[in-house]
Amino acid sequence: MGYKSWIKHYDNGVPASLEPYPSHTVLDIVSRRAAEMPDKTVMYFKDSPMTWSDLESQSNALAAGFLSLGLQKGERVALLMPNSPQMIISELAVWKNGAIAVPINPLYTEHELEHALRECGAHIAVVLTPFYRKIRSVMHASGLRTIVATSIKEYLSPLKRALFSILKEKRDGHAVQLEAGDLWLQHMISANNGSTSPDVEVAASDPALFLFTGGTTGMPKCAVCTHHAMIVSGMQIARWFSVVLDRGKDSVLLNMPLFHVYAQVGILGAALVDEYPFILVPNPRDLNDLVATIRKLGPAVLPGVPTLFSSIINHPRVRKNKKVLGSLKLCVSGAAPLLLETKKKFEELTGGRIIDAYALTESMIGSVLTPVLGTYKEGSVGIPAPDVEIRIVDQDNEERELASNEVGEVVMHAPQLMKEYWQRPQETGKTIRNGWLFTGDLGYLDEDGYLFIIDRKKDVIKPGGFQVWPRDVEEVIATHPDVYEVGVAGVPDEHQSEAVKAWVVLREGSSVETEELREFCKKELAAYKVPKYITFTDSLPKSLVGKVLRRRLVEEHCASSDLPGQV
Repeated sequence: MGYKSWIKHYDNGVPASLEPYPSHTVLDIVSRRAAEMPDKTVMYFKDSPMTWSDLESQSNALAAGFLSLGLQKGERVALLMPNSPQMIISELAVWKNGAIAVPINPLYTEHELEHALRECGAHIAVVLTPFYRKIRSVMHASGLRTIVATSIKEYLSPLKRALFSILKEKRDGHAVQLEAGDLWLQHMISANNGSTSPDVEVAASDPALFLFTGGTTGMPKCAVCTHHAMIVSGMQIARWFSVVLDRGKDSVLLNMPLFHVYAQVGILGAALVDEYPFILVPNPRDLNDLVATIRKLGPAVLPGVPTLFSSIINHPRVRKNKKVLGSLKLCVSGAAPLLLETKKKFEELTGGRIIDAYALTESMIGSVLTPVLGTYKEGSVGIPAPDVEIRIVDQDNEERELASNEVGEVVMHAPQLMKEYWQRPQETGKTIRNGWLFTGDLGYLDEDGYLFIIDRKKDVIKPGGFQVWPRDVEEVIATHPDVYEVGVAGVPDEHQSEAVKAWVVLREGSSVETEELREFCKKELAAYKVPKYITFTDSLPKSLVGKVLRRRLVEEHCASSDLPGQV
């Protein structure tokens, strides 16, 4: 494969490099836009718009409030909120103090939440009211000093706010009474109305975010993202999208959770860099709300994962009226390669394009994407974005770079890689070596520089000494007409040491026998890859961004009984 052979497959208008990157930050972008276009909409939440000037003034006020709490440069502030205006305002306010925002999954258990807070060392947390009691319960054990609470209704229209107060606030656990010492976010903003940004120098090289990573394979760690990384990733993705989008006019959905790098650095970064108004969707699993939002506000970009696009295709409102999705020009699918059938159906519905993408939290996107208008290769996650480089190295000898179509570990070089794992130098050194990020993913580059991901290095199953990649098995089972979705992992086995097991969700009204499905696999898979055990289940455990949690499947298998779990 020729050096950076993928560049020749870039869409017209996408350059090989975007260097030199500017030294400004997101704060500079927001401040400039507030001055140049104060009344222009920057975001929507439940139909309610917010302008650049409102975003600047409210984040200035909250920043002053944080300053009065003693927040200093370099300190961390935990944010436990869904996608909402409060999340965006809080992040900007934290950054204006030179501090670091730590978005945390609000659905963490108390045990997971305590670990996350101790890991990042936050002393202040901003939390949506339904999660107030949970964070209060771990407050002292985790080292928190102050909790700032906010209600989801604060940025709803007057009518929706009134309806929410009557119908949902108490019933859904949003009504809380704060304990002594805790504060309301809106009171902090009101008390500091008219304040200017704190006099704190924020450099592009300063840390902006701690993003938790590793939750599917172990206890999460804090990956450190700089302000520069956010600008770099935002510029790369914005330029990739620009071949079909109208800058400053088209809007993008922020439906993926902002505690994940996908939305936080990738989609939000691109929206801010290229003036795309963004539409906040608080619950990524509420398909009714998502489809209704698309219909009402007409976004041009929908990010998601393969399971989301499959679900939208089958949504009753979409089946009834295909024009519901007509505004979508571009959809981005991450986490796993999209099935060709799903891609075709979605593009038929929207008239737009759907592309694959690949990145890691540690890469702070460092994207690999399918060309929007160019060549699409089924099973590939695409080609590296400008200034991103991918190599494939021998698993047993990282100095040896492999040739085209040889499977090895995927390593990445990009200007926005994470700075480090917070206070974990040994693990940082194992992951980033000589400026290259060792992803732990197995894959290959074809002769055109298209990347194909085979599987996670840690997920490889070894039955009787063979190597089986779960995705190979999943892709075959997923083609069975009665299968809705599937997860595959290795489970302990007294005969093979480790055996292939499949957890299968059938389509509604379908029925398949275990042996029938196994025979189906034998037509496409070598004998050692055919699942020894198959369990039919109603659902698969997933992360909030839609990744099947194979580790959880194995844990549940091991805890369920002494039997292998065969059906």
